Parts: sequence; structure tokens; C-alpha cells
Amino acid sequence: MILKPLHPAITGPLSGQRILVVDDSEEDRMLLSDFLVRQGARLYIGRDGQDGYRKAQTIRPDVILMDIRMPVYDGLTSCRLLKANPITRTIPLIFLSAATAVEERITGLTAGAVDYVTKPFDFEEVRLRLCIHLRSRSHEDLPPSATAAAAAPDIAPGSNTFDVVLFQAARRLMLEKLDQTLSLNALASAVGTNARRLSTAFKNCVGVTVFDFLREERMKEARRLLSDTTLDIGAIALALGYSNTANFSTAFRERFGMPPSQFRR
Repeated sequence: MILKPLHPAITGPLSGQRILVVDDSEEDRMLLSDFLVRQGARLYIGRDGQDGYRKAQTIRPDVILMDIRMPVYDGLTSCRLLKANPITRTIPLIFLSAATAVEERITGLTAGAVDYVTKPFDFEEVRLRLCIHLRSRSHEDLPPSATAAAAAPDIAPGSNTFDVVLFQAARRLMLEKLDQTLSLNALASAVGTNARRLSTAFKNCVGVTVFDFLREERMKEARRLLSDTTLDIGAIALALGYSNTANFSTAFRERFGMPPSQFRR
């Protein structure tokens, strides 16, 4: 099916910009569409997070406005996948949501969004934020191939594209939460897949299990913190998800052949 935009009726400050609006609320979609079309934008519509993720790859819009609480893929899951995909990772994504708690805002921004606007919308605020991020993008974009290479130099050549997307999305989430050990099912759900599919993606991309990969990333960060900071070993252990210093020291010794205290000296 060919995706056609809702064409602008008149020119305006957003004239010609391709904007993908992803929201399961028909009323909110129509309100935004009507306002942005009158600003001269070219509008595309996604009706849930999965629909939005798929259309973003086809359309490659200039910016995405996305709700968070949606069926199939919620906004956070869709955002993680978009930021892990070389085709879509540089597209600015602004969350639009009725969720106002600070923790939810932080989660949304950490997932890769560039901004967060609460519902009900102030349309002038939406317009100004769109202009700011579109202007920033025009100065800062890198070619998708360059960002992909920088983000994942160790991925096996010839890996399936969606394997790479799942691997990158899960990797980013794990690195953000090195102090936590998510279950395989929880991690898979957070990136819109199931445990078996995620395990296959890790095997195909980097040749190890999800938790072997997590262990190695924790050890890399442990080495960096021991070398570059003055944090005590107990604080480093907690920051990397170890319940006590003894467990951390054992893991570090197994990986590097010496305890953390000796490595720091």
C-alpha cells in the first residue's frame, strides 16, 4: 500500500515538513492533524506504536510525534526500536502524553526522545518545539550508516536487519540499567519481542547469550570506573547490579585475573 500524506492546505512555518503522528486516540490524531496541516506540514498517521514504527521506516519523516500509552507497541517500545534502527535513529521523536510524573518523563527521554509535551496540547508550544528540533536536526544529522557503524562495530557481518535492531534496542536499555538485572521476558517485552526471538538476535549479532553480554558490559564499565573515578569498590559494585562487594570482586577476578583492589593500584 502506498502511504500518502495529508497535504497542507496553506503554507506556513512548517511548510513541507513530513510529520508522523502516532496516537491510538482518533480525537487527538485529528486535532493535531488539523492544526499541523494548517501550518503547512505534510501529515502521516500511525494508529499504534507498531504501526508507527513500520511507517517511520517507509516514510522516514522529518519528525515524529508519539503518544506513550498505546496498544501493540507502547510509545517507549517503539521509540527504543526506532533509535536502534540505522534508518530511523536520527529522526527526532517528541512524546505527547497525559502522563505527567517526573519518572515517566525521565523514562521517555532516556528511551531516546528529544522532548516531551503533555496532553492536553498547547498547540503553539507544539509548533515551537517542532521548529526547534527540526532546526537542530538540519545542523546535526549524520548519515545513518555512520551512526550505525559507530554504535555497533562488533556486530557480525550479514546479520539480519531486525536482529540488529532488537540487539541495539536491548543493548541500549541494559546499558541504561546496569544496576538492574531485568528478566529475559521483561527485556524482550521492552523492545517489542519475545524471549526466544531476542536470544536469537543476540546469538546472531554477537555470538553470546543476553546475560553473557550483560556480564561483559558490566565488567567493561567496572574497569572504566576503577580507572577513571575515585568511587569506592562497594559503590561500584552496587552501581553495576551486584548485591555485595564479594560477588563483584569474584566476577572481576574471573574476568581480569585480579581483584578490583589490585587492578586499581
